[in-house]
Amino acid sequence: MTNERFQQIKAQGGVLNLSARAKFRLTGADRVRYLNGQVTQDVRGVGYSEARYGLITDHKARILTDLFFHADGNDGIIIDAEPGTRELLGARLERYIIADDVELTDVTEEWDLWHFFGAAIQLTVSKLTCSRVGEPGVDLWLPADEASVDWESLLLTEAEHETLRIMRQLPRWPSELNTEVFPAEAVLEASAVSFNKGCYIGQEIISRIKLTGKMPRTLVGWESDGAPVAGQALHSAEDPGKTVGIITSVAADPGTGVARGLAYVRQGHDAVDSALLATGEPPTLTSTVRLLGRSI
Repeated sequence: MTNERFQQIKAQGGVLNLSARAKFRLTGADRVRYLNGQVTQDVRGVGYSEARYGLITDHKARILTDLFFHADGNDGIIIDAEPGTRELLGARLERYIIADDVELTDVTEEWDLWHFFGAAIQLTVSKLTCSRVGEPGVDLWLPADEASVDWESLLLTEAEHETLRIMRQLPRWPSELNTEVFPAEAVLEASAVSFNKGCYIGQEIISRIKLTGKMPRTLVGWESDGAPVAGQALHSAEDPGKTVGIITSVAADPGTGVARGLAYVRQGHDAVDSALLATGEPPTLTSTVRLLGRSI
C-alpha cells in the first residue's frame, strides 16, 4: 500500500467486501441462552443495531475462532466469522445443540456483507454499528442475488485490509488467534470477553487468568529496519540463545516503508522500546526488532 493510498483511507474511510465470511443464523426460543453458553461475550440483550464481538474457546480456554453476532430483527441471531472457520464453527455450534429449542442454518451463500468505516459510513443508510478495523463502522447485509455494489476507490483490497489491520495492531485468525492462544494473551479481554454473564466453555480458566493477571506471553506491536517474516523466532538481545517470542504478522508501513507487525513475546521481555533479535532458518541473525506499545 502506498502512503498516498493510506492517507486517502485515513481521510475518506473505506469499504470492505466481507461477503466470503462464514455466516450462520440461529433461531428458536432458546437461541440467546444457547449462544450465551458458547461465546465469551454476553449475548443477552443483543439487538439488530449493534454487532458484538466475541470468541469461541475450547475447554482449555484457548481460542477456536473469533466472531461477530447481531439480532436480525426477525427472531434470529446472525453470526459471521473468518471464511476459513466455516466448517469448524458450524460443527462446534451444532455439536452442543442437544435438547435446546435452537436451529442452526448456514447462510454463507445467501448474504453479502459490506463494512463501511470512517467517513465512508455516510455512503450507507445502514444503522448496524460494528468496529472491525479499530474505528467506528457499520455493516450492510444484502441478499446475495441482488446486483453487486461498487464503491470504486473506497473499496479496499484484501492486501490493503491486511496492512491496515497490522498497522492498527488488530489480531486476526489464524495468525494471532488460534488454538495455541488464550484471550488474555491476545489482549482481547476488554473487547471480546464478558465477566458478568453465565457459564460458557472455557469460562472457568479465563476467569482464573483474570484473577491472577498472569500469562506467560502477550501480543505486542513491533517495527524493524530489517526484513523479518512471519514465523521467525525472537531472541533476547542480552542472551541471543534464549527464545522469547515469535513473529505472527508483517507489513510495510505505508508512511515510512519500515517493517511493522505483531508478535507474541514472553512477559519480562515485552517492555516498550525493548530490542529483540529476529533469527531465520538456519538460526542466524537477520534483523533487530524494536517493540512498540499496543495502540488499541
